[in-house]
Amino acid sequence: MLYTVGVHIERRQWKSANGKTYVSILLRHSYRENGKVAKKTIANLTHCPTEDVNAIELALKHKHDLSALGSRKEIQLKEGSSVGAVWVVCQVAKRLGVDKALGTDFAGKLALWQVIARVIDQGSRLSAVRLAQVHAACDVLGIRRGFDENDLYENLTWLCHHQDRVERKLFAARRGNRKPELFLYDVTSSYLEGQQNELGAYGYNRDKKKGKLQIVIGLLCDEVGDPVSTEVFKGNTLDPQTFGGQVKKAAGHFGCERVTFVGDRGMIKRGQIDTLAEAGFHYITAITKPQITKLIHDGILQMGLFDDTICEVEDDGIRYILRRNPHRASEIAATRDSKRRSVQALVETQTAYLRDHPRATIATAEKTVREKIAKLKIDSWLAVQAKERKLHLVVDEEKLEEVSRLDGCYVIKTDLPESAADKQVVHDRYKDLAEVERAFRTSKTAHLEVRPVYVRKEENTRAHVLVVMLAYSVVRTLARAWAKLDITVEEGLDHLKTLCAMEIRTPDGGSCLLIPEPRDTSQALLQALDLHLPETLPHTEVRVVTRKKLAEQRKKC
Repeated sequence: MLYTVGVHIERRQWKSANGKTYVSILLRHSYRENGKVAKKTIANLTHCPTEDVNAIELALKHKHDLSALGSRKEIQLKEGSSVGAVWVVCQVAKRLGVDKALGTDFAGKLALWQVIARVIDQGSRLSAVRLAQVHAACDVLGIRRGFDENDLYENLTWLCHHQDRVERKLFAARRGNRKPELFLYDVTSSYLEGQQNELGAYGYNRDKKKGKLQIVIGLLCDEVGDPVSTEVFKGNTLDPQTFGGQVKKAAGHFGCERVTFVGDRGMIKRGQIDTLAEAGFHYITAITKPQITKLIHDGILQMGLFDDTICEVEDDGIRYILRRNPHRASEIAATRDSKRRSVQALVETQTAYLRDHPRATIATAEKTVREKIAKLKIDSWLAVQAKERKLHLVVDEEKLEEVSRLDGCYVIKTDLPESAADKQVVHDRYKDLAEVERAFRTSKTAHLEVRPVYVRKEENTRAHVLVVMLAYSVVRTLARAWAKLDITVEEGLDHLKTLCAMEIRTPDGGSCLLIPEPRDTSQALLQALDLHLPETLPHTEVRVVTRKKLAEQRKKC
């Protein structure tokens, strides 16, 4: 168990090799762990102005009696910025190694702020600047230079140029020498509102937004679903065309030698299998219903093998893992019946209209119903007929049986030998693709909102998606830690946003941020993450502004 003892300033004298004596000024956090007092350095104040150090010492001296500070005429108390959310997200990002991967220079700190801003409150680069005016971003991250939205747009370009290095460092920080033996890979699309994005193109739109340009996003995750790498492609790129680059990344970028790629049906085809074989890698994927039908026709598979329990068939070195999911079969059947009932309701409406309007034509009513059937994609077994100004639905039972016989059935295909993974392991690893789908849901429509995309350049678009991926790593960690508290990440961050610091100013210009004791809810959130807020933070005035000519500037980005 950890118990906080206090925060204090410690001065240390030490001699250098040339015999000179130097003094280091450290802001230290004391805490009790398992009955013993331990210390942790929060910040090195050696190079801070003397007035800043004195202000912090004064604040610590009166931390239990703010009225004593207020009674001193030379001391000014002022409401400070929100500190809880930005400090917690920053600490989680550091724990994941995001700060070291991005670097500690100005560009790296700006990139880290973009990640933190994406977690706290989604939006454009302009909104990230405005967020830094409300939250203690510069104090927590140690940013000592002002910035505006143009700096953040330039920072995106810098981040794109350093993406490979950032991903490699994050991979090494998380994995060390443990190389993953399995990668999960999937793609999605994200539509664009404008027409000027350099990667925007018309393609298969998973968002069902007709007439919208889009980009295609590929996400590579390790065996537990933690994101490893992301890549952005033009909107008309087919899924299999994105795959080869991921194999090269695993082999060259991350130095993996023994890897199995898990991809959804339609992702890993013959060409991709050949690419994997050249690298000495294996695959786990699923096959489509037409492919299942062909295997049944060729006698390799039999319908009787599809059951609640997992079954396996091997043919020419390829293993097929078969199963029928009864719950999914029931859902498909219910959906099909719901579509039929909706068409039946339309038939009754059209028949009533024909009855009440003698001059209405049967052909028009019949066409309306046929279009509805085609739109619902059930025209292979359902048709409409007219008789004596009445419409009737006709079900082709033979075709319906043919369509429904594979309801809930799926087949997983792999070239992994059984000695490496039995049928249950292969089945479970394919189901792990749900982790990538969860990442897409969080990044696209839930917390992180990768769209709308407020950038136009190819480099900035790639960096924007990278920022979202890094933010997802943080959100994933927060969700795990707060799951037992029955609180969502959004709710937890909203609680922490209310935790504001008190700014203490001295006549000589020194200032610091005094952080109050958190409320019970905020304290529980911190304890779940095993984090302890510092009692004070050094504070310097940094000018964070927005530019008036924002519209003109954004046209160039």
